[in-house]
Amino acid sequence: MRDFQFPGRSPVRATEAMAATSHPLSTLAAIDMLRSGGNAMDAAVCAAAVQAVVEPQSTGIGGDCFVLYCPKGQGEVIAFNGSGRAPGAATVEWYLDKGFNELPLHGPHAVTIPGAVDAWCRLLEDHGRKGLADALAPAIRYAEEGYVVHDRVAFDWHDPETDLSADEVATHIFLPGGKPPKAGDIHRQPELAETLRIIARKGRAGFYEGAVADDLVGRLRALGGLHKLEDFAATKGDYRTPVSTSYRGHDIHQMPPNNQGLTALLMLNVLSGFDLGRLDPEGAERLHLEIEAGRLAYQDRDAFIADQDHVDVPVQALLSCAYADSLRAAIDPEHAMTHLPRLDLPGSDTVYISVVDRDRNAVSFINSTYYSFGSGVVGPKTGVVLQNRGSSFRLDPKHPNAIAPGKRPMHTIMPGMMTKAGRAVMPFGVMGGGYQPFGHVHVVTNMIDFGMDPQQAIDAARVFYNHDVVEAERSVHPDAVESLRRRGHRVVEPDHPLGGGQAVLIDWEKGTLTGASDPRKDGLALGY
Repeated sequence: MRDFQFPGRSPVRATEAMAATSHPLSTLAAIDMLRSGGNAMDAAVCAAAVQAVVEPQSTGIGGDCFVLYCPKGQGEVIAFNGSGRAPGAATVEWYLDKGFNELPLHGPHAVTIPGAVDAWCRLLEDHGRKGLADALAPAIRYAEEGYVVHDRVAFDWHDPETDLSADEVATHIFLPGGKPPKAGDIHRQPELAETLRIIARKGRAGFYEGAVADDLVGRLRALGGLHKLEDFAATKGDYRTPVSTSYRGHDIHQMPPNNQGLTALLMLNVLSGFDLGRLDPEGAERLHLEIEAGRLAYQDRDAFIADQDHVDVPVQALLSCAYADSLRAAIDPEHAMTHLPRLDLPGSDTVYISVVDRDRNAVSFINSTYYSFGSGVVGPKTGVVLQNRGSSFRLDPKHPNAIAPGKRPMHTIMPGMMTKAGRAVMPFGVMGGGYQPFGHVHVVTNMIDFGMDPQQAIDAARVFYNHDVVEAERSVHPDAVESLRRRGHRVVEPDHPLGGGQAVLIDWEKGTLTGASDPRKDGLALGY
C-alpha cells in the first residue's frame, strides 16, 4: 500500500471492465463503449480513434498500430501487425543515387504507408461486436466540435523539435493564429472529422482508395515522394505468432520482428539469472543490472531486427537460455561495460491502450505516428498527419533493416501481454520510442520481483541508457545516482519524462480488475 502522505494516485479497482489510456477523453470513450454493449476490441479501437484527434502529436490515422489479444483471457495470445510498408518504388539504390546518406526524419521520404485504419477495420470485423461507425463516432464529434487541449499534450505541442511551420498545411491546422495551443485551449480539426466520416461510411476503402488516398498521395508526390495509389490500395495487416519468454513463472508476450518487442524479452532473459528481489528496487545495484542488460539487448536489436518477410531473424537463437547466459556473463555488478558501441535511440510520441471487458477479453493496443506530428506532412483536404516510420530504415544494402519495396521498417511501438498458466494476467505497455523495452522490463520486474501493484510499478522512477549516458529521472534517489556514477556511468537528467504506460491486472480468483495509468501523461484508468 502506498504512503498516502506523499503525492501519487491509487490503482483503480473494479469487477466488470476496465480501460486505461493516456488521455481522459479516450478512457471515457472506451468505458462508454463497454457500457453500451461493446467488447474490449470495440473499446480499444474507439479509444485509439479519439486519441487520433485529441493527441495529434502522438498518434493518428496516418500511423501504424500493433495489437496483442487474448480472447476471454484464456488460451493463445493473438498478435496483429498493423504496421505499414515502404512504397513499391523505394530502393536503397534510388536513395543513394540521389545523395542520401540516411533516411530523413521529416518530409515525404520518411513516410511509410499507414497501417492503422486497415488494422482497426480488420480487428473490429474479426473480434468486435459493434461496427466502425460506432467506434469512430466520439472521435468525429471531438474533431468537429472541438476538444480541450490537455497539459501533457500542450507540453509536447510546444516541443522545440516539433517544426510544424515547415509544412503550410500543418501550420494551418496545428498552429492556429501562428502558435501552438496552450493547455485549456479548444482545438478543432474539421478536415479530419470529414475524413473520419468517410471511413465510417466506407470502411478501409474510404482511406486507402478514393478521395482520401488521392489527397495523401497527391501531397506526397508533390513533395517528391515515391508513393503511389497502388501502394495505399495494397496495404494489409496480418496476424502473426507472438514471441514469448518465461520470467519467474509468468509468460511475457511481445510482437515478433519487425517489432522491437524481442528486445524486452532478451533483457528479461538476462535479468532472470540475477536475484533481483533481494535488492533495493530504487537502488543503484538493481538499476545498474537493468542498464547493462539493456545495453546488451539493444546491440542485437540494431543488428538483427527487421521485416521477417524479407530477411531471416534468428529469433529462437536469440531467445535461447544459452545465449542469455553468454550475455549475462559480460555483466559486472560493480562496473559499467566499456566495450560496447554507442547507442543512439530515438524518442517518439505514441499512445498505448489497455482494455479488459466483463468476458475477460484482454486487449493490448498501441498506435503511433512516431515522432511528434510524424513526418510533418499533412493531407491538405483530409487533415491526416502522416507518420515518419520510414526514417527507421537503413541505407546499407547489407543491413537486415535496409529499405526495400513493400518492406516494413524496424518498429519501436510494442504492446505487451503477461499470462500465467494459460490465462491472461495483464495487458500492458510503456510508450516512448527506443525506451519501450526498458519500460516493459522495469514494469514487469517491479511487479514480479518487488511485489508492486500496477500503479506503483508504472509510477516508479526510471532510467534509460542512450547517447552513451544514463538518463535518470529526477525521482531517482541522489544516492543511487552517485552510486551509478561510481560504477562508471555518466548520469544526466532527461529533458522529458521517460515514456508513459498503462496496464490492467486480472485477478481471476477474486474476480477483480486493477488498472493503472502513468502520471507522466494526462490519462487515467477507469472501471466499473
